[in-house]
Amino acid sequence: MSEIKIPLRDMRFAMRELFDWDQHYATLGYEDASPDVVDAILDEGAKFCENVLAPLNQIGDQQGCTWNDGEVKTPDGFKEAYQQFVEAGWPSLAHNVDHGGQGLPPSLGTILSEMVGTSNWSWGMYPGLSHGAMNTLEAHGTDEQKHTYLTKLVEGTWTGTMCLTEPHCGTDLGILRSKAEPNDDGSYSITGTKIFISAGEHDMAENIVHIVLARLPDAPEGTKGISLFIVPKFLPNADGSVGERNGVACGSLEHKMGIHGNATAVLNFDGAKGFLIGPPNKGLNCMFTFMNTARLGTALQGVAHAEAGFQKSLAYAKDRLQMRSLSGPKNPEGPADPIIVHPDVRRMLLTQKAFSEGGRMLVLLCAQQVDRSQSGSEEERKDADDLLAFLTPIAKAFLTETGYESANLGMQCFGGHGYIAEWGMEQNVRDARISTIYEGTTGIQALDLLGRKVLMSQGELLRKFTKIVHKFCQAEVDNEALAPYVARLQELNKEWGELTMNVGVKAMENPDEVGAASVDYLMYSGYAVQAYLWALSAKVANEKIAAGSAEEDFYRAKLATARFFFDRILPRTATHASAMQSGAENLMSLDAEHFVF
Repeated sequence: MSEIKIPLRDMRFAMRELFDWDQHYATLGYEDASPDVVDAILDEGAKFCENVLAPLNQIGDQQGCTWNDGEVKTPDGFKEAYQQFVEAGWPSLAHNVDHGGQGLPPSLGTILSEMVGTSNWSWGMYPGLSHGAMNTLEAHGTDEQKHTYLTKLVEGTWTGTMCLTEPHCGTDLGILRSKAEPNDDGSYSITGTKIFISAGEHDMAENIVHIVLARLPDAPEGTKGISLFIVPKFLPNADGSVGERNGVACGSLEHKMGIHGNATAVLNFDGAKGFLIGPPNKGLNCMFTFMNTARLGTALQGVAHAEAGFQKSLAYAKDRLQMRSLSGPKNPEGPADPIIVHPDVRRMLLTQKAFSEGGRMLVLLCAQQVDRSQSGSEEERKDADDLLAFLTPIAKAFLTETGYESANLGMQCFGGHGYIAEWGMEQNVRDARISTIYEGTTGIQALDLLGRKVLMSQGELLRKFTKIVHKFCQAEVDNEALAPYVARLQELNKEWGELTMNVGVKAMENPDEVGAASVDYLMYSGYAVQAYLWALSAKVANEKIAAGSAEEDFYRAKLATARFFFDRILPRTATHASAMQSGAENLMSLDAEHFVF
């Protein structure tokens, strides 16, 4: 079985050659993020992930987490790996120096998260959930709350969760029932049950800080009556040490399809002491800080599973001998040719390559906007926030859908061996499957994109991105090497606007038109965004080859992948366009009672 190698060369290509992060950091004032420091972080992060985390991936799947009387034990090696992670200072990398962080750009944290996720997604969820808790406290917590909880989360000795879902409600948080009764000391007594809580109980850190949605006694109905609370597993002492056990307990662990190494917990809050974050009844607004962090993190999961599947299936395809090439033997001294010579295996490998590398480009583009939204000028912050609002649902849904497709293609390359556990390919498929569901399903992301971000902004957020594409096409219109890409991008940009307008007009008469078109609209948008990024990659690659780069093979591979994407993958937009224009009637005409089996 091939081992995971962190794709540092491709990461540096996207960071430096596509998006010029060295200049980006200098412009935003991240003086400590010099090229030498960034390279050292990349190299050391890769070593930790390859040597410590990757070997634990299959162990985590096979052993899973074990529950005993409310206590959870993680798989062998997980706790020790987390201790190494904390001792090396990785949790504090991209957090505020006022709370013990290193003050480096958030985008560097994104790079580290991809490394961790590709090596061992289940393990990575433990520190990963903490980042959302940190960002929520940073944005909405009081100074006292930041001092008590944020410092511990930043140093990694405590971890965090978000507790939203309840047994009777998933995405529809307006009907949640957890209660928060005020106490005399200003705290609240939290009662209720939360389910599907990733990293909800474990033995890796000394305390777990739960970020919990609940209702105050006088709260209005629906989502306008939800408040947000800090509920620690152990109540902190005045000196910051762990104190008495709070009234929150793990009732059980879910039996799941994948990510067995992560504890997906049922948490029972029985009069647990909690502390209000932000204003009363504004908890959902505050929680979106956490959820947007998690959505971009889940987009990374799609990239991670695509990358892991691609690496393993590529190594297998070069080694596995089966059949002869249709155009004549390529391994005449052997009994058969390696399967990489077969066109259909090439199709599967190139699809994975296009989605993993294209997905990385999209995530890092989003990460760059996060930097700008936090450290740029007022105008830059507004521009970055608008781009993030538009790109986040696309990144979360499109990259997890294509990541899952890639994981399946990786398994398919192995044939029957892919179905056998020892190779790790069926685990990659199982682990990837949840990514299209949690943090808002593909359908929910699609409604957010088309309904809230595009139509409710009257197309303004869409135009922010299509203007970027338009300027690129204008600049490269006379570039003969890019002519096929530029022409197709111009067509897509025009069609994208027309499709949006058509759906918007229909929706004025029948709101169901939005829901009927939304997923096809999101996938179309994902392919269009990726087309721009692959065209940009082709531009850079051509320039490097023309300049006589010593890495010509690397850049020619970029050009070949860009051509494959435009020729083989991008035509999917025609199907999505046709489907979304077919309207809602073919979905809604059959009455519910006539759905029978």
